[in-house]
Amino acid sequence: MMLYGFCVLVLFQLIGEAASTLLHLPLPGPVLGMLLLAVWSVWHRGVDPRLAQVAQGMLGYLGLLFVPAGVGLMTLGPVLRDQGLAMLPVLVLSLVITMAATALTMRAMLNRRRRKLRAKVMSRREGKSDAV
Repeated sequence: MMLYGFCVLVLFQLIGEAASTLLHLPLPGPVLGMLLLAVWSVWHRGVDPRLAQVAQGMLGYLGLLFVPAGVGLMTLGPVLRDQGLAMLPVLVLSLVITMAATALTMRAMLNRRRRKLRAKVMSRREGKSDAV
C-alpha cells in the first residue's frame, strides 16, 4: 500500500521533470509534477487514501528539507553582511504576498466547503419534504 503511494509521487515528479526539460519551461520539474498531481487529484475527485498515507508520513520529515538551505546561508555570511539590507525589503514583500495568497486561498476553500455543505443540507431537506 505504501509502495503504491510512493510510486505515484515519484511518477509525477518524473513526469514534471520530463515536461519541464522537454518543453523548456521556467518551472522546476518537481513543482510542475506537484501541480500535475493536484490536477489529477481534482480530476479524480479526491486523493487516493494510499497516496494520502504516504504523503502524511513524509510530512514529518519536511523540516529536514530546510537544513541544506540553512547551511547554505551560513556559507554566505559575507554576502549577507554586504547586501543583506538591500535584500530585506524583497524578503518582507515576498512574505506579505505569500501570507495574503495563503489567506485568500484558505478563504476561498472554506467558502467552497460551506457552499457544498449548505447544498447538501438543502438537498436533504428537499428530499424529506418530497417524501411527506
